[in-house]
Amino acid sequence: MPLPDDRNIYLIGPRASGKTTLGRRLAARLSRPFVDLDAIFLERHGETIANLVTREGWEAFRRAETDILAAVAAVPGQVVATGGGAVLLPENRALLAKGLVLYLQASPERLAERLLADCNAGQRPKLTELGLREEIVATLTEREPLYLSLALACLPERSPEELEEYALQALALLGNERT
Repeated sequence: MPLPDDRNIYLIGPRASGKTTLGRRLAARLSRPFVDLDAIFLERHGETIANLVTREGWEAFRRAETDILAAVAAVPGQVVATGGGAVLLPENRALLAKGLVLYLQASPERLAERLLADCNAGQRPKLTELGLREEIVATLTEREPLYLSLALACLPERSPEELEEYALQALALLGNERT
């Protein structure tokens, strides 16, 4: 499916919402490179997010995340899976707003289910001292207004195949708006 331009497609949403899975699928369908900001962090820093956060704190990670996002944003034509908190900093929101932003929505229950099934604590450190479900609700409460403010389309909680179709339809509509 051709898009009207080569702006990056940014997938935003909470951790475990399916950004990486959808990103790989969309990139293949659209013949675009796929980029996962968390994977780039690991590659560049040679350590997990959790290790950096433990050693230097969340602020250090957010600075590194901004640097990575800025470098990725400078290369057009990619499908990019962001970290769940990438929307927290104004400079990141400004970078994301230059692309086509799709928000992957998921219920706290579904997110908790996915996180318990694939804990990956090294890449997904705890964000608060709360229990998992309470942490998910708290972070969604804080971040959802930011996700919604950036999203050109919101993708409901669905299977990867259905999400891919929803995303392609949304991108086609966005393309038609620009022509």
